[in-house]
Amino acid sequence: MRFGFALLLILAPLASWSSVVSAPTVPAQPTGAATRDVAKVYAEVCAACHGAKLEGGKAQTLLDDTWVFGGDDASMAATIREGRLAAGMPPFGALLTGPEIRAMVYYLRETRATLRAGKWPGTTTPDRSVRKSERHAYRIEIVADGLMTPWGMTFLPDGRLLLSERPGTVRVLDVGGPLTPPIAGTPAVWAKQDGGLLDIAIHPDYGVNGWIYLAYCEPGPASTSTTKIVRGRIRDGRWVDQQTIYQSPADLYVADNTHFGARFLFDKAGHLFFTIGDRGTMADAQSLGSPNGKIHRVLDDGGVPPDNPFVKTAGALGIIWSVGNRNPQGLAWHPVTGELWSTEHGPRGGDELNVIEKGRNYGWPTVTYGINYDGTPITDKTLAPGLESPITYWTPSAAPSGIAFYTGGRFPGWTNDLFVAMLAGHELRRVTVSGHAVTHQETIFKGFGRVRHVINGPDGLLYVALNDPGRIVRLVPAEAR
Repeated sequence: MRFGFALLLILAPLASWSSVVSAPTVPAQPTGAATRDVAKVYAEVCAACHGAKLEGGKAQTLLDDTWVFGGDDASMAATIREGRLAAGMPPFGALLTGPEIRAMVYYLRETRATLRAGKWPGTTTPDRSVRKSERHAYRIEIVADGLMTPWGMTFLPDGRLLLSERPGTVRVLDVGGPLTPPIAGTPAVWAKQDGGLLDIAIHPDYGVNGWIYLAYCEPGPASTSTTKIVRGRIRDGRWVDQQTIYQSPADLYVADNTHFGARFLFDKAGHLFFTIGDRGTMADAQSLGSPNGKIHRVLDDGGVPPDNPFVKTAGALGIIWSVGNRNPQGLAWHPVTGELWSTEHGPRGGDELNVIEKGRNYGWPTVTYGINYDGTPITDKTLAPGLESPITYWTPSAAPSGIAFYTGGRFPGWTNDLFVAMLAGHELRRVTVSGHAVTHQETIFKGFGRVRHVINGPDGLLYVALNDPGRIVRLVPAEAR
């Protein structure tokens, strides 16, 4: 899906060519020179005509929906690079590099969306009033409150809710019951910045073996850390029988405290999929010798499946399933096709929704729809041979986290729709897909805190983990009392 708008939205030529060329310019970019913050470039090059806040001036506003020269990425880039001389727009290809033009496309999208959205209203507490979506009326019920950044959650066979909290605690809750004390004896975690206790899952044969899986950040020497995967059991309120499923070698620990990934998913054959982000080192996502920036597949005891794609590749980690995944925090099986879907945090913009296939490369950082946090470009490439393109992407950043295809029976109009937890937008979004195309998106709710995860409940309802404040809520059909 393409969201976009042209750099030039003017409907008539400017008064004279001289009025355009007299606008402020920046020196031509020498080959190999450092890239520049596109916000500063816009202020120096574009604001004189299009306004400091895209409101227009000599040229038309960039805030409306009139796309004279096309609103897709290629058209936007062509307008910037080649100009529209008949309409009074000079070319900027000599002033901006290819990556800077790509970054300018992103900057205009981000700024336009931010200005049109207006001031953030702040976080409120959900009540039980009837809310209307496009297909269903519903209420929001608070299931558990006073939590400490709930991150992962899953249901036990007896209907209790098992959840992880990022500071390092595990809880088992009766839905709607009082907040219970944390499970004792869980492993110590590296709870700094993005790190901590992350996802939690149960073995497909939990009723027989009782295995529970945890992903957490373990500290190493010299302020380094790694994503560690373990399994254990809960007995008499304590964590026991811990076994290590995966842990990086000490020489692969990283000092950066970002991009841990760490979402879990089991397949029908009992393989465990888990994600690890690039840990702030972009190049690692393309290295088969690094676990970072990948989606992995292991046996339930941590062994390497013999049919994994890189088992026989010299120097590669045998557990790797896919490559070039910046910071994936959502995994779900499509209920009809059986395909593996994933959400992935981009840099500044370019958050992705992908269908993950065995051995494929998803491009980070060779291709991306985002830019660096400091406003400088990463690359001008959004497509490249041999690299997979996202099903859709989000700009500005929505920070998509956990995902779930709705498979319950309480909301029939949502059947097989994808629900996406959005951290940055504080929203739960419903995404309609047809094959590998997104056909529609709807915000179900927003403004109740950072939305971390969403899962199907055994009662046919959707359960949602919120951060800041920490609570679990569920969506209930409006007719239910």
